[in-house]
Amino acid sequence: MLKTLRDALRIKEIRSRLFYLFIALVIIRAGSQIPVPGVDTAVFTQFFENAANDAFSFLNAFTGGGFTNFSIFALSITPYITASIIVQLLTIAIPKLEELHKDGEQGRKKLEKVTRVMTIVLALVESVAMSIGFGNQGILELNLLNVVTVTACLTAGSAFLMWLGEQINDKGVGNGISIILLINILSRVPSDMITLYSNFVQGKTIAWATLAWAIIAVIIIFVVVIVLILNGAERRIPVQYSKKMVGRKSYGAQSSHIPLKVNTAGVIPIIFAASIMSFPSIIISLSGAHLEGWGAAIINMLSSSRWFNPNDWFPTIGLFIYVVLVVFFAYFYTSITFNPIEVADNMKKQGGFIPGIRPGKPTVDYLQSVLKYVIFIGAAGLVIVAVIPFIFNGMFNASVSFGGTSLIIIASVILDTLKQVESMMVVRNYKGFLS
Repeated sequence: MLKTLRDALRIKEIRSRLFYLFIALVIIRAGSQIPVPGVDTAVFTQFFENAANDAFSFLNAFTGGGFTNFSIFALSITPYITASIIVQLLTIAIPKLEELHKDGEQGRKKLEKVTRVMTIVLALVESVAMSIGFGNQGILELNLLNVVTVTACLTAGSAFLMWLGEQINDKGVGNGISIILLINILSRVPSDMITLYSNFVQGKTIAWATLAWAIIAVIIIFVVVIVLILNGAERRIPVQYSKKMVGRKSYGAQSSHIPLKVNTAGVIPIIFAASIMSFPSIIISLSGAHLEGWGAAIINMLSSSRWFNPNDWFPTIGLFIYVVLVVFFAYFYTSITFNPIEVADNMKKQGGFIPGIRPGKPTVDYLQSVLKYVIFIGAAGLVIVAVIPFIFNGMFNASVSFGGTSLIIIASVILDTLKQVESMMVVRNYKGFLS
């Protein structure tokens, strides 16, 4: 990785792109520290420290602390991510969007416009809801001026980050939205390490401190290895193409393969599952309601911070709901992004076939059967990566932000960015047989 970066810096265009990326990252981190005008950040910080809400910590990790500071980037690019997912889901429900999805470059640009508009709408709705909700909590003075100020700042901040992500795509390196997520997540790692140090090392004997650091390192390395395996593993289905005539020339048979990634849905199932389970507690927290009895028990059951508590195992029942949601969304999202019928039709039109499988419906059935096993393996891996931090958080109070979701994002974004840099280097420094 260091050699790749050193070689890349020798190329002027790549060097300028990396410099543009660096400036963009500085702007992102600086904006995350600028509070919304008229807001007392100390009051917000105290409120979030006292509120045992998984959704708030989830948002804080994705915004790099901007949510706790209630900065102008408090929403970060979460509205854009939500809008992108909604547009993808609507492409199978609305025929017009499905046509745009299949319309090549022009259709893609129109879908991007729809996503941008939906991002602004979602940012407006979330900003208004947050300003009124926090006003009801008494941590923000509820009046028209404050509601307008908070709404305008948060919406503008989210729109700016969306624009900046697109600029990184054009003038920088890597996927802009993913890069913004990456830098926000990485910015929380130092504070997480300080938390681990204060909980397990500070004030302990040298032997105990060494053992604690060794266990922490083994756990982190184990989770990272699983994430890397999930990110790179794929099932390759062989495809054979028959001979064909183009003009007067005959082209021989070719062999290829269909790569089915084990983790076809990425972190989408975990994000969806966590969002659904945390939504009720967000509404209750913003409304200021106080539940007792079975209502409080159900909310605790939906909170991952209360799972695996040795003193109270009842909330851990919520883990089974979480696992079911992750597996369901893994199958659901993959069914949207990968269509076996369309793949089989394209293979048949190009004269391709899977060895031992007849074209048409048998090919579709074969692809669906293989896809079911592949998705299940990927979903099981996602569950393992997500649950390991929950276990240590519940049993040992090791509350950190770099959980399974964050590690998957970190690994995938870094690997994809390095691949893009290497591809740019190959184009400009291709070494042929003469050298």
